Amino acid sequence: MPNSKQMENLARSMGNEAAKAGALSPQDEMPEEYWRSVLNDLPADAKPVGRAAGLRLSELPQHVLRVSCRRCERIVEIQKADAVRLYGQQAVWKEVGQRLPNNTCQSRTGRYEEDGCWPAFEPV
Repeated sequence: MPNSKQMENLARSMGNEAAKAGALSPQDEMPEEYWRSVLNDLPADAKPVGRAAGLRLSELPQHVLRVSCRRCERIVEIQKADAVRLYGQQAVWKEVGQRLPNNTCQSRTGRYEEDGCWPAFEPV
């Protein structure tokens, strides 16, 4: 295993710009490339459940929206125009899709953790 000095020499010979600049100490300012990559990167929790689940109702291309329950296997469909009328254009499809089956859920146990449907967003 090469030591750190040998690794730096190898990196310099390969043309690695980061190795030529040298290591940063804790007091040094972070390079502009670092901040640009941090600001452009999505946070880990920003991943939507499905492609369309994170979109607002006004951004959805489908005219009929369908959500099914993984628990009771019930399917609820609503037209996009009706969903906009009930919940507004800026409502997120994921939130609307969770409300739709829960309003008519037939699988009630009385326990908060178990009550309600488990939505699965399906393309129509």
